[in-house]
Amino acid sequence: MVGLATTTGSGAMTNPISDIEDSQAILVIGSNPSANHPIVDYRIRRAVKNGANLIVIDPRRIPLADIACVYLQPVPGTDVALLNGMMAVILQEGLWNKDFVAERTNGFAALQEFILDRYSLESVAMTTGVPAADIARAARIYAGAANAGIFYCMGVTQHTCGTENVLALTNLALATGNFGKPHAGMNPLRGQNNVQGACDMGCLPHVLTGYQPLHSDGSTYWQRQSGKEKAKTTEMITALEFDFYGKTPQAVPADQVSDHIRAKFSKAWGVELSDIPGRTINDMFHPNPSRWCKALYIMGENPLLTSPDLQHVGRALEALDFLVVQDIFLTETAKLADVVLPAVSFAEKEGTFINTERRVQRVRRAVQPAGQSKPDWEIIQVLAQKLGLPWKHQSPKEIWDEVRQLTPHYFGGMSYERLEKQGLQWPCPTEEHPGTAIMHRRSWRGEEDKFARGIGQFSTVDYRPLATEKPDAKYPYILTTARKLYHYHTRSMTSRVAGLNQLLDAERMQINPKDAKKLGIGPQDTVRVASARGSITTKVEITNRVPVGVVSMSFHFADAASNILTNPAVCSMSVASELKVSTVKIEKAE
Repeated sequence: MVGLATTTGSGAMTNPISDIEDSQAILVIGSNPSANHPIVDYRIRRAVKNGANLIVIDPRRIPLADIACVYLQPVPGTDVALLNGMMAVILQEGLWNKDFVAERTNGFAALQEFILDRYSLESVAMTTGVPAADIARAARIYAGAANAGIFYCMGVTQHTCGTENVLALTNLALATGNFGKPHAGMNPLRGQNNVQGACDMGCLPHVLTGYQPLHSDGSTYWQRQSGKEKAKTTEMITALEFDFYGKTPQAVPADQVSDHIRAKFSKAWGVELSDIPGRTINDMFHPNPSRWCKALYIMGENPLLTSPDLQHVGRALEALDFLVVQDIFLTETAKLADVVLPAVSFAEKEGTFINTERRVQRVRRAVQPAGQSKPDWEIIQVLAQKLGLPWKHQSPKEIWDEVRQLTPHYFGGMSYERLEKQGLQWPCPTEEHPGTAIMHRRSWRGEEDKFARGIGQFSTVDYRPLATEKPDAKYPYILTTARKLYHYHTRSMTSRVAGLNQLLDAERMQINPKDAKKLGIGPQDTVRVASARGSITTKVEITNRVPVGVVSMSFHFADAASNILTNPAVCSMSVASELKVSTVKIEKAE
């Protein structure tokens, strides 16, 4: 989200899912919609039937590669080099959109000089393992289409260079003018249901709802800490979100935005908010034990299977003085908890979900909660009251109306009544606003033909060979993690479905037939896989879906927990973990 939000002003999908079918070109990278986003997969397949040219970029040969006109299979971790190689073709052959670049972007000249100076097709082919002719063909197809959409997921973002990957992709869309129009755009597909909603609601350590900044702007916080506050700026920013009632845009000094935001929330909640941002999950499990938390309250998350370097995470959890887990089933993490708070499933509660295309949708209770379980908001409110806070919400609607009041630039016009049918896509600031199907036709300030941030920003991002682990004599294979069609996340829900377990009852590591033969591994064998973090055993699937030297596992199964092996290094900008490239060794288990 960081890369796209920084360069365009919003980190979410720019176009609706219904747009896909009429795209002329579609680029899918680091995503396997066939397993993870079946509706998007269906739309892409219909687009191809309609004549769209499909480009697939993935180290694993995903099912969509079978209908692609170009399939690029790069060495894991070399995406920036490959995307810059495509940009080099676009620049060398004059395929960029001159008017769009001139009128709506900044930084093109610097990017042009940077790319043409450093990226030749020959060097990119050598780095990525992708033939130069295929890179050139993909670039020409993408740049030559009247409208072209990019779709990506965590195969792009879960790298130490994840933000750089997104920036390189954004450069392609900016250069070809594929923003602010139908059947195009940059479309990050979210990894879990309602993760878009969780982010929109402020479940990130540095923002409140609608990404309103919690912490002081720029370096102001640290300047305050050192007693060296900078001189006040005279630049004013006008925006709807500064108004407590969300009726009229207000103007505030540019370097006091977060101060006004915190004041607004403090007034609404009757408590003075700190400007110190929270901690990310990776920071909570910091390599240095002296930085571990004393207590944790975990909701709907199972870090004992999802986080990298699981043995380290297990030690951090076991060292806690107090652990509370709120979930609908007793997960591996919940088994360590001092207190488990039973939550309800989606079918047992009222409220709203926000899907991957920014659409806010109503959900309604279909069955009564089981036993003593309660909706999340009721549990949190009871806990707050026990702590002496005067929370008295009566319903999810009342909470949603507060969200609308405090986040008018996103949700101001989304009453429950208007959400009844098909939902609405943010931003939807007023009751008269129809919602926004396509982003970047208008800025947050209301300027026409602008990005949300105003001007689209090109970025000069270089391929960093040392950003990922490299195979060596001790760990000669690359492990990349993925998800499988029949199970969701850590199987806390899907493991309870007999039919799904019949379809897939155990982890099977994908390995190329040549590697299997070299290691003397047959389809019925079990192997031991080890990295610098630990080792596991797993069954295998011998398949050409993965190239020689690369193996792939999901993180669905606790008895073959692939995240024991994965690398805990993070992207310095997004702090996403490097879950897609970890070096391992493999041997046949006795």
